[in-house]
Amino acid sequence: MAAANMLSRSLLPTPNPSPATRPNRGVPAIVSLSRRHSRLVSLRASVSTTSPSPPPQPAAAAVGPPMHCFQRGADGYLYCEGVRVEDAMAAAVQSPFYLYSKPQILRNFAAYRDALQGLRSVVGYAVKANNNRFVLKFLQGLGCGAVLVSGNELRLALKAGFDPKKCIFNGNGKTLEDLKLAAEHGVFVNIDSEFDLEHIVRAARDTGKKVSVLLRINPDVDPQVDIFRDAAALMVNFVDEIRAQGFELEYLNIGGGLGIDYHHTDAVLPTPMDLINTVRELVLSRDLTLIIEPGRSLIANTCCFVNRVTGVKSNGTKNFIVVDGSMAELIRPSLYGAYQHIELVSPPSPDSEVATYDIVGPVCESADFLGKDRELPKPEEGAGLVVHDAGAYCMSMASTYNLKLRPPEYWVDEDGSIAKIRHEEKFDDYMKFFDGLPA
Repeated sequence: MAAANMLSRSLLPTPNPSPATRPNRGVPAIVSLSRRHSRLVSLRASVSTTSPSPPPQPAAAAVGPPMHCFQRGADGYLYCEGVRVEDAMAAAVQSPFYLYSKPQILRNFAAYRDALQGLRSVVGYAVKANNNRFVLKFLQGLGCGAVLVSGNELRLALKAGFDPKKCIFNGNGKTLEDLKLAAEHGVFVNIDSEFDLEHIVRAARDTGKKVSVLLRINPDVDPQVDIFRDAAALMVNFVDEIRAQGFELEYLNIGGGLGIDYHHTDAVLPTPMDLINTVRELVLSRDLTLIIEPGRSLIANTCCFVNRVTGVKSNGTKNFIVVDGSMAELIRPSLYGAYQHIELVSPPSPDSEVATYDIVGPVCESADFLGKDRELPKPEEGAGLVVHDAGAYCMSMASTYNLKLRPPEYWVDEDGSIAKIRHEEKFDDYMKFFDGLPA
């Protein structure tokens, strides 16, 4: 919540501004908004230099370790919602693949739904985290909105049935074509810059539509310490100050940002209830509709990336477990140095020795690794190995580097059934990109 957004009135399609009325790029952004009982006026967003009053104390939130859909059974096997991951591997058409828990998605959403009881709210799922159409349709059916950063994400959200009134279009380089699409369907558009505002106004004018806009305000709080409470305290001043100038504010968008326990250390992290409690009194006392934009916290822990071990080797100083998955399918560790917990699917043999391994893939690239310096029993060739918490920013960031085509995806339902929710890409799919082109 390093930045918050506040919605005022819609931008109206207006005639082309004269050069004298175009925003001056040398000054802070000035946005045309509606004032109550007045004509269109210009609002310069200003920040109070006085110390804000502390917000009311939030209600106590329940604290405890979250349920996790992937658990080690008493028999030593890894399970997903009561289904052996080893059995899922046997049923899958190929390895590697992504395996989701559908009930975990519901549990994660329910945590936000319960936290938002008594508030007018929109839960806008960040589609960039995971754009699987079945995941989107499931979340839409639960009442989610969608947060989008490209025209194609907007198109996909509409195909998945999301209510445009619950969709928010973000991004710092929105094209005029995409903004026109947003205007036609009536989604919220987040103003990123002065030139972005000019493009939004042009899209409104070209389509003859009103565009509901969100204006970002950066509270400049420490992102590491009490970020939600600090930002909420500043928002009290912003809301009151802007309303005192006669402007209508209907929505407060606090973004996303809740983390998860990637290290599986049972760390106690902020929960959706913790987040909502920091702004609850502000939202209620100022009669606002709250928008939140969760991505990682809704989907990351619902999924594992499932691999088979190709072999084990050593270069004399390091040991390596080589698997069939790679940075092409899951790039977070190699791109960001991100940690994701790794474990074997089946119990090790009694005589298996534990050693320190790097887990690497077959891609011809020194950065192709899924984990480094992991203490694991020595696996047999063909053994299953999973990378946990792979639901967010994994498949959505997959590439075809080395022509490693994107893998299939499955989910386990609450009755233990396994369903494919995305087809694997095939070589023939790749070749179709060249059909009909001159040699």
